[in-house]
Formats: sequence, structure tokens, C-alpha cells
Amino acid sequence: MLKYKTITIVFIVTLAAILVYDAMETLPWWCYLILAIIYLGIVGYGTSVLSAQFFLPVRYKGDQASNSIAITFDDGPIPGNTEKALEILKTRGVKAAFFCIGNRIAAHPQLTKEIHSAGHLVCNHSYWHAATFDLQTAAQIGKELTDTDKVIEETIGARPAFFRPPYGVTNPMLASAVKKGGYKTIGWSVRSFDTVSKDAAMLMQRVTKSLKGGDVVLFHDYCDITLEILPAFLDHVAKRGLKIVRVDELLNERAYA
Repeated sequence: MLKYKTITIVFIVTLAAILVYDAMETLPWWCYLILAIIYLGIVGYGTSVLSAQFFLPVRYKGDQASNSIAITFDDGPIPGNTEKALEILKTRGVKAAFFCIGNRIAAHPQLTKEIHSAGHLVCNHSYWHAATFDLQTAAQIGKELTDTDKVIEETIGARPAFFRPPYGVTNPMLASAVKKGGYKTIGWSVRSFDTVSKDAAMLMQRVTKSLKGGDVVLFHDYCDITLEILPAFLDHVAKRGLKIVRVDELLNERAYA
């Protein structure tokens, strides 16, 4: 597992060695370019792939032998869609985790209470979920997380310990904020890509083709196509003999502080 600090130290040491050699024997400019491309490529991968745990520890799957999976929903609560998701889950007796956006919780506290009252987890997914979230300072990110904690605690009476980064993107600033706040970062092992899916059959195939015990599945409750396939997905899981548990049970972690 590659780590940001280790890779950066290796890059600096390698760069220093090249500079020393270049002072004695002239090197072509593209040697520096290749080194920079390799370094930036590795950092880019680590930034965009949450399960790489490049900047911080991430829990993204459980024990395969458990024969259990967990399903999670991001970006809610969304009036209309979230209620439909809750009803489908209730019909089949399934509990899930909802990684909610702070300002949407503030706008829809009753819906958030319904999520909690139904036995699902309400987790932190930042306050604004802006496209520029990862460009903020550690202090600014930390404020978003604590603002979301506050509105969740005011709404359901519990402070979340679970956080999922918007877009699954991480960097040193976010890692610093997460560490300071004492959060457990929760990822996924099955990404549905339901936000860009147009074909329900293809979406169903994507989330079921390699499904196995220990998987954490990422959905978005604002996506109509997700609600369209959700009953069939739950039926498929049952036919496969897999059990659906909450992500805190799957990972054996406390969901609330």
C-alpha cells in the first residue's frame, strides 16, 4: 500500500540524486520530466482512489467469510427519493447507512429523523459537498465536518463517527481534518456509478457481477435509476445467500461518537 509521505520522500531523494549527477554529468531535461510524471501519476491515483488509503486509513470492506454485505447511500436526504428508498428497505427488512450532506439535513430534519428512526445510520458527508471541497484548507474542511456533526446531533441526538469524503477524493488537507476530528473514513468496494448510469440492466449487472461477502456497496438515493433497481438488487442478494447488515456491523466499528 503506497503512502503519500513515503512516495514524497522517495521522490525528493531521487530528485536530489539526479541533481547531483546532473552537476557532474549533464542529463537531458526529459529525465526530470519523467520523474515528475511518475510522481504526479502516483499522487493522482492516490488522491482519486479512496481504497488506496494513500493519505489516511480507510475502511472499505469487511471480512469475506462473514457472508455479509453493507449498502450505503450518499448525498441525501432528498425529499421524494429518500422516502422511496426507505420504503423499499423497510419492506425487505434491510438496514443501510446514509452519508448525508449537512445543508440538506438542515433543510429536511424530519426526513433525517425518519432515516434514523428506521434503524439506519446517519453519517457525515460534508456540509456543502461542493466541487471545490478538496481545494479548501484543513481548517475549512474541518469546519464543514464539525458543522455537519452539529446538525446531525441536533437532529437525531447522536454525533457521527463515520465520514465519507465527497467524490471519494482525499489529500493532505482532508487527512489532517479527519485526523483532528477523530473520524473513521468509510469507503466502498463496489461502486455503482449510478449517478452516470442510464441503463438499469447495465447498472444491475455492474453491482452484482462480482458481489461477495464483505463488500460495501455505494449507491445514491437521489438517483431514480437506483430506486428502480433496488428491489431487484435486494432480491438478488437474498438469492445469493448473502446477508445485508449495517456497515458498522460489517466493519465492527462504532458509528456514533
